[in-house]
Amino acid sequence: MTGPHVLVDYRVKARNTSTTSENKIHDDTVARRYGFGGGLVPGVTVYAYVTHPLAKAFGAAWLERGTASIRFVRPIFEGEEVLVSGRIGERGPQGIAVTLTASTEARGECAVATATLPDATPAPPAPMDAGAYGAAPLPAERPEATRAHLASLAALGTPVERYDEALAADYVAKVSDTLPLYRGQGGLVHPAFLLHQANQALSRNVLLGPWIHTGSIVRHLGAGRIGETLSTRGRVRALAEKKGREMVELDLLLVGEGSRPLAHVLHSAIYRLPAPSPAS
Repeated sequence: MTGPHVLVDYRVKARNTSTTSENKIHDDTVARRYGFGGGLVPGVTVYAYVTHPLAKAFGAAWLERGTASIRFVRPIFEGEEVLVSGRIGERGPQGIAVTLTASTEARGECAVATATLPDATPAPPAPMDAGAYGAAPLPAERPEATRAHLASLAALGTPVERYDEALAADYVAKVSDTLPLYRGQGGLVHPAFLLHQANQALSRNVLLGPWIHTGSIVRHLGAGRIGETLSTRGRVRALAEKKGREMVELDLLLVGEGSRPLAHVLHSAIYRLPAPSPAS
């Protein structure tokens, strides 16, 4: 296509970045009991792969005001080659629109996403300002993740993380991202790290068994920078059950220094899977 922005296909070898995680859906043995071919590459890591062409095409502008919506439809496993491809559509009322997929040779499309680059940063609606998402303490002991408990929470405890140079370097290495805008003095927070923190908003509030991140809707409100302390505030937005799978959607606001809004995230997961079939 012609124009200032070009979306280039991105190929990357998948890494299971959570083999030592408390979430045993990333463990080969446990994941196989649930019918998967091995430990799942985390959805957050797949999101990192999908954002690479966006950040390469649009740079800091997408991290400051862009949006993304992603669904994980099939698993990706350690060592598989992932192809991220996409198309930039015509400019519309929402600015530039993009569609993307992450695919493997074995399973075809594994994640599908849409993204936009608005012409200007929209002002957050009143309910989305940082003051409406109050910080709350994390529980000293996490209770079991049940529908009754999740429904009872007025607010989630707030994970806090300083995204310093060491953490930034470690994170971008884990997700195999070589773009320079995530490195060095003045470098920006990787967008997938925001979803990593969204995962923390669930896993640090309740005690979970194997669980699966199924999708996220992200609206950037400002780019975080290396050295900044990030807080993830929010609440449980919805709970549902389908075929024995217990699902949750979180409504989260990630803020930086001085409660500066960085991103609004609707974050979805299966927090309880049906019990696996007994081993034969």
